[in-house]
Amino acid sequence: MRRTARSLTGTALALAAAGLAAAPAYGGETGRLEVFPSMAVPGSVVTVNTAACGANGSAAGDATAVGGGTFTLAPSTHEQDVIGRFRVPPGAQPGTYEIVATCSGGRRARVTGDLTVTLSAAKDQTRPRGSVKTGVGGALGPDPVRTAAGVAALAVAAAGGTWLLHRRLRGDGI
Repeated sequence: MRRTARSLTGTALALAAAGLAAAPAYGGETGRLEVFPSMAVPGSVVTVNTAACGANGSAAGDATAVGGGTFTLAPSTHEQDVIGRFRVPPGAQPGTYEIVATCSGGRRARVTGDLTVTLSAAKDQTRPRGSVKTGVGGALGPDPVRTAAGVAALAVAAAGGTWLLHRRLRGDGI
């Protein structure tokens, strides 16, 4: 019984460690200015945000490189980000421009991000239509062959794991 508990505990710890290693880090990078959309046409509004200034911080934004002037970044409800907006002038020329934000107060961090100005809207910036294909939906989904293959793979893995644990409990040398 003690051997089973140890093996199950070891397996659980290994799975937890693998899950933590594979999980993406959540939270904003503190040294980066996020620009959305990163590709804009002249006349459009661009939003920038950063976590470098802290939860209650503020920052002065500078979009003079593209002709957008200066703007203010203020605390937002998203995580610990400060957020601000500016308009790309109608006469902006195509190219990549550096947008800068300098935190005020105790944190004097300076963060930058890139904005690409294009003359036509990017294809990937259209509004989405329809449903999101997340893989959830059961066996009646769009591809029953893949669903059956996934179920079969899970069944084989479960049977194999059960067989190995059974052999280990009997002391067959595994």
